[in-house]
Amino acid sequence: MDDRMDDVDWSQLFHAEGRASDTPRRLAALLGDDADAFVDGYTHLWSTTLRREGKAWPATAPTALLVAELLDNPLLGPDDPSMPDAMLAYLYRVGVAGDLGERAPEIRARAAARAAELRAWTDAYLAAEADARTRMWRDGTGRGELVLDRAALACFDLVPTLLRPTLPHLASERVQRRTCAAAAVGSLAGHPSVSAQRPALLDRLTSMAQAADSSYEVATLMIAIGRLGGDTRPWLTDPHTGVRVCAALAPGLTGDDTGEWVRRELAGSPSAFGESFGDMAPPLQFQSKPYQDLLMSAAGR
Repeated sequence: MDDRMDDVDWSQLFHAEGRASDTPRRLAALLGDDADAFVDGYTHLWSTTLRREGKAWPATAPTALLVAELLDNPLLGPDDPSMPDAMLAYLYRVGVAGDLGERAPEIRARAAARAAELRAWTDAYLAAEADARTRMWRDGTGRGELVLDRAALACFDLVPTLLRPTLPHLASERVQRRTCAAAAVGSLAGHPSVSAQRPALLDRLTSMAQAADSSYEVATLMIAIGRLGGDTRPWLTDPHTGVRVCAALAPGLTGDDTGEWVRRELAGSPSAFGESFGDMAPPLQFQSKPYQDLLMSAAGR
């Protein structure tokens, strides 16, 4: 892990609080015995190195490389089996941040053409006080937005590297671990370079859903299968509401009569959500935007 930290010039990157020079030290605390430093490092990971709504800071991609190494490190929370789950959930978020679809070549070309401008803007941003940094996002040049697009591109380029350490955890004996791994695979395996692997991964995720006893696990698997273009129709009649919703909201069912019927049924039955979801719903960090919108609508918010 130390070598990976040394490979990156963190002083030239920024996160939610400014220059990212503090990130390696704070993440290293996740492997230590200092409880206060551990809490600080964990909070920093989730609240500072990621943007809201599944987007990236320039520090996000290199942070994800460190997280991938933490994932299987025996010093990571040896008495807390949920810590690797949290690392998988982080990799899921990075996969979402790097899900650029067909935009990657266009962002790459624009960033290359304006590289000098982006470097100058970043240097000025790193040197500025907090109030000035806030104003820089509204300077009308579009450079800040392109810096963030380039951060998403860095996540996109990293996705195949992050997928490899994720896959073994699909075979975990722990339901939570398998669920987090499946969610991460769902966000990472959409990368174009993984297209040859995708049919086998979809077969595996589908088999996991067929064998799962937990509706929590199945609901999250439905989101992962849907993201990768798999067939979720066999679960549209599942007895559990959360599973049916996640199956119905698969992008491939858009316009499908059965999927639309289920969406209308659930949207018109708010009580079904309150009575049936509970722990059947996938964890918040794995919920798709359509899923969250429908849940809020059904709850009358």
